[in-house]
Amino acid sequence: MPKVSIIIPTYNRAQFLKEAIESVFNQTYQNYELIVVDDGSEDNTKQIIARYKDRLTYTDIPHQGVSKARNTGVNLAKGEFICFLDSDDLWLPKKLEFQMAFFDSHPDALICQTEEIWVRNGIRVNPKKHCLKPSGMMFAQSLRRCLISPSAVMMHRRLFDLVGLFDESFLACEDYDLWLRVTARYPVYLLSLPLVIKRGGHSDQLSRKVEALDKWRIKAIEKMLVSGALTPKQYALAIKELRYKCEIYAKGCLKRGKIKEGLYYLNLPNNYARE
Repeated sequence: MPKVSIIIPTYNRAQFLKEAIESVFNQTYQNYELIVVDDGSEDNTKQIIARYKDRLTYTDIPHQGVSKARNTGVNLAKGEFICFLDSDDLWLPKKLEFQMAFFDSHPDALICQTEEIWVRNGIRVNPKKHCLKPSGMMFAQSLRRCLISPSAVMMHRRLFDLVGLFDESFLACEDYDLWLRVTARYPVYLLSLPLVIKRGGHSDQLSRKVEALDKWRIKAIEKMLVSGALTPKQYALAIKELRYKCEIYAKGCLKRGKIKEGLYYLNLPNNYARE
């Protein structure tokens, strides 16, 4: 049985997929299985995969989004630990080795992530200060922005039994939703080494294609507020962030003449206010 299951979800990313797969095969830690979940690609993804058919598990599903693809991979996984690698990202060779060493020395930990090297349009960029990753309990920081990268995490598979899988109803910000559920209850540890190359700037990125990302973050916070999983302090933090995000989104709606939608989001936080 493999110790680690690595899941690459992909959709029309044949131009990047080969490099992502090779970055897995180049890992110094080798006790893993690689699962590629093709979310209904219409390019030459199958031809790329054919080169590696004896070295990975490949499954092709109808196009339903990245959450379905990741969940499909988790359900196929045999490993004790789960890693994700977005098909346009890369791992440096010691990524798995260092994370497995962390779990060996921290047997009670459920999830950790590494630092990243950011590349935009082929040029390395430094993350801004507000994007720096904390370590440990980080629910408050995770409410404001997504500070956990799917390509950088390794998690014990039982974490999904505790908090659930990716929400397949989310068209975007599905990782933000999952990390809120995780960080409300468990620490996320940071390995300070940059072991992931996160490549962005291409025109087909989901964050560029989906409008109103804040609308999905608002939905994720609403889910937390009704979950019953938050402490009073966490609930207050979530309400505060909900008001902030609703105000920004509502102002955008009103500016574009979407009066009904704007007023709805301005009043939405009042539904969750506690006396």
